[in-house]
Amino acid sequence: MAMTNWLIAGLGNPGPQYEQTRHNVGFWYLDQLAHDAGVNFTVEKRYHAQLAQGQYAGHKVFLLKPLVFMNRSGQSVAALANFYKIPVTNILIIHDDLDLPVGTARLKRGGGHGGHNGLRDIAARLGDKDFLRYRLGIGHPGDSSQVTDYVLSKPSQPDRQLILSAIDNSLRVLPDVLSGDLEKAMNWLHSQ
Repeated sequence: MAMTNWLIAGLGNPGPQYEQTRHNVGFWYLDQLAHDAGVNFTVEKRYHAQLAQGQYAGHKVFLLKPLVFMNRSGQSVAALANFYKIPVTNILIIHDDLDLPVGTARLKRGGGHGGHNGLRDIAARLGDKDFLRYRLGIGHPGDSSQVTDYVLSKPSQPDRQLILSAIDNSLRVLPDVLSGDLEKAMNWLHSQ
């Protein structure tokens, strides 16, 4: 089987003040994946991002952490996808999800943005919303007026451990995702 190119982008905000926040769990995922794949991130100005490249589970992977704020994530994703001619079906976005309980991970293809400005911008800049998403649950503060402060704050230590466990579960099924066996990946992941 020919090696396929995949763009795997984690969403977050740049800067040390955001590193440990709930909104940056997409970056946490990519940091773990880069570690597992034995690759390092370097700043790539043409993509406005940190980029790591390598092979994972028999596929060429481009790991992308946009260095623009969340609501402009599509700028980085579209720039890399267009340069390497990566089809939208081979793009996986990892992002936080307020509507999922803390520590839950879900995989889906396409759909709306659910109020997530990063997803909204990616769909707009790609002109297509049929990319894959790993949704990492961060829970909800309970009051919509508290959402901004909530996503930009650090989770408690127990919540952090639950999120890291969800990341581990998502990584466990990534080889199935990359090989196109989404049903197998979803069945296992969604039963955790």
